[in-house]
Amino acid sequence: MVHGTHNAEADERNKDIKIFINGELLHRDDAKISVFDSGYLVGDGVWEALRLHNDKLVFLDLHLKRMWEAAASVGMTLPFSKEELTGNIWKTVKANDMHDNVHVRTMVTRGIKKTPSQDPRLTISGPNVVIIAEHKKAAQVSLDTGIILHTSTIRRGSPDYLDPRLNCHSKLHEVQALIQAMEAGADEALMLDANGFVATCNATNFFITRGKEVWTSTGQYCMNGITRAKVIEACEKNGIVCRQKNFSLYDVYGADEAFVTGTFGGLTPVTKIDGRVIGSGKTGEFTKHLRELYNELIHREILSS
Repeated sequence: MVHGTHNAEADERNKDIKIFINGELLHRDDAKISVFDSGYLVGDGVWEALRLHNDKLVFLDLHLKRMWEAAASVGMTLPFSKEELTGNIWKTVKANDMHDNVHVRTMVTRGIKKTPSQDPRLTISGPNVVIIAEHKKAAQVSLDTGIILHTSTIRRGSPDYLDPRLNCHSKLHEVQALIQAMEAGADEALMLDANGFVATCNATNFFITRGKEVWTSTGQYCMNGITRAKVIEACEKNGIVCRQKNFSLYDVYGADEAFVTGTFGGLTPVTKIDGRVIGSGKTGEFTKHLRELYNELIHREILSS
């Protein structure tokens, strides 16, 4: 079993899910895309992942805003509205009779190329849209026992050549960082920024607690995480000091607790980094409290509909 923030409980229903591809719903075994697709050829695409809780697409507006910003940043014109995309997400969810504990990934590539090339002028179709909705609940073992991180030598990119806030299909540097961590016996990778400060992980954002304070990176070199933003919001609403600042591995190794955030796993505790036990080596009480506050925000979102 894969251990990490995307470790999910097995669900037999996923064997027969229907996947949305450009207006069609296809059985997962028949869901295919052209080898001339821009995303396949050169990683030219953007994506979003969101959760369905109790028939509610949680924080949907924020996810749509982030996707449209990502498309604009790479010069991709989306020939559909946010309302139309939302309708297709619901179409996919309903076709699979899904209601709770569902993970939805929406991917948009620039389209089909005339020939293998980076040049967007050789695109001969409109954007390709794929929506994959899965019955996907975070494995309790990861939430209870936490994960182990290893600091990768691969740094988070500078905003002047690949802004870390961009949810794009080009993830090879993050895959390389994760492979390094796996080879070191860890579950996932911790990544530093161009200046040597702690930035983020390969697929999640990173937090530590020191005393009664919560620390996370400045946001200049980390992913534009919605869960990260909601944890910061929960701290602000509940009088908890949350500092967005530069800090180093020195601060991390001496932290009381550590955890990572992501749409799928929410808050996942980190128990060991680079062979050093963090705090008690178990899920800390502060982390548990913050997880409760985050879940309260989800509950309020559900009730608001």
